[in-house]
Amino acid sequence: MKKIGVSQKIKILGALLFTSIFCVIVITIYLNQKNIKDATIVNIAGKQRMLTQRITKNIFYLYQTRANNFSEIDNAIDEFKYGLDTLKNGNDLLKISEAPTASLANQISKVSVMWATFEKNTIEFKKAVLTNDIEKLNSILEYIYQTNNKLLEEVDEIVTLYTEYIEQKTAFIKNFQYLAFSFLFIFSLYSLIQLRQIESHANEFLEKYKKISSSDITEIEPIEIESEKEFVEMADNINFFINKVNSAMNYSEVALEQSRLASEKLQDLTDEFENIIDDLENKSDIIKSIDRSEDIAIESSDNLIKTTKKLNDLKKQLDSILKEVENKS
Repeated sequence: MKKIGVSQKIKILGALLFTSIFCVIVITIYLNQKNIKDATIVNIAGKQRMLTQRITKNIFYLYQTRANNFSEIDNAIDEFKYGLDTLKNGNDLLKISEAPTASLANQISKVSVMWATFEKNTIEFKKAVLTNDIEKLNSILEYIYQTNNKLLEEVDEIVTLYTEYIEQKTAFIKNFQYLAFSFLFIFSLYSLIQLRQIESHANEFLEKYKKISSSDITEIEPIEIESEKEFVEMADNINFFINKVNSAMNYSEVALEQSRLASEKLQDLTDEFENIIDDLENKSDIIKSIDRSEDIAIESSDNLIKTTKKLNDLKKQLDSILKEVENKS
């Protein structure tokens, strides 16, 4: 399995944490802005209700006074039509979208149909006032009286539907924020655990390194560690050096052992020759040969002693190299 490096792991955790926080902030701001727009829509819908009452009130007032100032009615009608179009199709200037649900779209269409007839009768009322057509005025007033409350109820239904829609969105925003903050808390906790794990691996590596640094050269063992890539690579480099030192030490010990065995063999041969000399004291030629053999044996023994000395010097050099490595660490 491929190991992940410490720097790579920290970069991944940092990037994910930053991205998560950024997304939560952006989405929260966006949803809050949508809530502000929804509040504007509810205000427009509520104003529609008030406008129907204003139009009805002015119709009855003009009927009683027989006045022909229709400016207030005309303003209320224009404002109602503008608000109704905004609710139905949206408004780019106010950055308001069209009806967000099918039930709202159907309800607004229903109000539009009723409003078309209501507006038509309002226009006819103004004409009847100008011509003083009493019969037509009475007919229109009867219609206004019967349909005004119905129109008002349908407009109220729009307000109710928008209110419910906003409440659902508000609940969604709250749930999203709770979920997002829970995720960030869990992810932050996970990141902390990962960082503590990296710290633990670093401490484990240092402890093992200190252990081999304080150990005798003959007791050094390779470092075994399951950790991030950097620690594994450092352990591999140290283990490579340890294996080299152990190999040299093993070779030195084998050479010393062979030298010791050779010396023992030569000593045994010398002892045997001495016994033979005792038995052959009067044979000068043999004695001379034996003397030459002894000289060869002594010379060989000296050479082995020198070899042993050189191997001991090699061991001292290896000990010195290890100490220098420990001091640099």
